[in-house]
Amino acid sequence: MISPLAYIDPEAKIGENCEIGPFAYIDKNVVIGDNCVIMPHSSVLYGTRMGNNNKIFHGAVIGGVPQDLKFRGEDTTCEIGDNNMIRENVTINRGTASRGKTVVGSNNLLMENCHIGHDSVIGNGCIIGNSTKIAGEVTIDDNAILSACVLVHQFSHIGGYVMVQGGSRLSMDVPPYIIVGREPARYCGLNIVGLRRRGYPNEVITNIRNAYRLIYESENTVTTGLNKIKETITMTPEIEYVVNFIEKESERGIIG
Repeated sequence: MISPLAYIDPEAKIGENCEIGPFAYIDKNVVIGDNCVIMPHSSVLYGTRMGNNNKIFHGAVIGGVPQDLKFRGEDTTCEIGDNNMIRENVTINRGTASRGKTVVGSNNLLMENCHIGHDSVIGNGCIIGNSTKIAGEVTIDDNAILSACVLVHQFSHIGGYVMVQGGSRLSMDVPPYIIVGREPARYCGLNIVGLRRRGYPNEVITNIRNAYRLIYESENTVTTGLNKIKETITMTPEIEYVVNFIEKESERGIIG
């Protein structure tokens, strides 16, 4: 199922049962797992490591050279997990000396024309909307949804289970479980629909909502709100995630 019109470098390693369409380009130093589909006019470039059951649509470029003036041709990678759907004209750059690799986990949907910058880390189960642009060294945790035309500043951290509304511009970190929207981007409530779809029980959702009320829906500072969360709310794994994200993991500060 490999078209004679595709170019595959002799050094590339292709798994079993792969389908590679005409005019696809597979570079050297590339590893592609089993049961992958590489559609016509897509490119899988130097340093790409791809797992199983991925589908790469027309015109996508995986493992492109970083758009970073500090890049000096160092030997880095772009690592893609399993069961990803990477739609038309998506670009994913490989890493630089900063982190050495760009990572996209498993079971993600990257929609048409989105960009993943160098050294970024995308978790599992994420949806990245049409024409959304992720700058370099961004971290996105599992099961986040970014709608169309979202712009994410470099070094930002986006928590899991968030819903970011289309057209948002993010220059600060987004803590988990919330909805983000408006201009400038800000907290718009808890992502209740998303949590219910993921099977979170009502008592857990209520706990998370109470935690965010202490941070966003009161006159508390963030530090005071975190202290009140520790004093008044049971520290379930979900609440620990919220507290640790804001207190320990956020380097840019959270959105307002």
